[in-house]
Amino acid sequence: MKRNWLATALLFALPLGTMAQEDPLYLMEAGGALGLVTYLGDFNAGIFSGAQPMGGLVMRRVLNPYMHLRLAAFTGQIKGSSKDVATYYPAFAASPYSFNHRLTNVDVAYEYNFWPYGTGRDYRGAQPLTPYVAGGLGLTHVSGGEKNVVAANIFLGLGVKYKVAQRLNLALQWGVHFATTDKIDGVADPYAVKSVGLFKNKDGYSTLELSLTYSFMAKCRTCNKDD
Repeated sequence: MKRNWLATALLFALPLGTMAQEDPLYLMEAGGALGLVTYLGDFNAGIFSGAQPMGGLVMRRVLNPYMHLRLAAFTGQIKGSSKDVATYYPAFAASPYSFNHRLTNVDVAYEYNFWPYGTGRDYRGAQPLTPYVAGGLGLTHVSGGEKNVVAANIFLGLGVKYKVAQRLNLALQWGVHFATTDKIDGVADPYAVKSVGLFKNKDGYSTLELSLTYSFMAKCRTCNKDD
């Protein structure tokens, strides 16, 4: 009787094990992001001062359990004023300067996970929670001032990812974009002393964002083996 019970249990467990092994690996993610964007420049008193809402889109290409390639775009407002900083600017002593501009950013970045990200069905030893670092290049567009500004930027960030379900991914990320221009706030070199160097005395902005992405594009498990 005991042997019959054991044989029946194995018979039902075999198809379940086969289904788990045949669960697909998803190579792409796409979704949205909400968060805050903060202007960093001559007219900002702190790294989180004057943060404004932002929203955007995120897409990832899963290269391997440790490496993801991310394409992201977002837009939001940035604000600042010479009244909010302790620095004395002679040109704005009598009439303080303030701005409220629309900023749009597009960037491509590599994300390195500290340990394999996914579920055990995706990769051997994969974990549903992992911290990561990111770095890449982007393009900045600012409107709302006297002239539109377009400039390149370098992006550095860090965050944490959590796999909510087999196809749902949650990520919280903080990053800084170092722009190649000092005109994001509409004023270049407020001391009237021209700066020299690619990133010396240039503007920038930071982002704190929460994104939710959906995995798709299943990989053929019998074509290549990652184990």
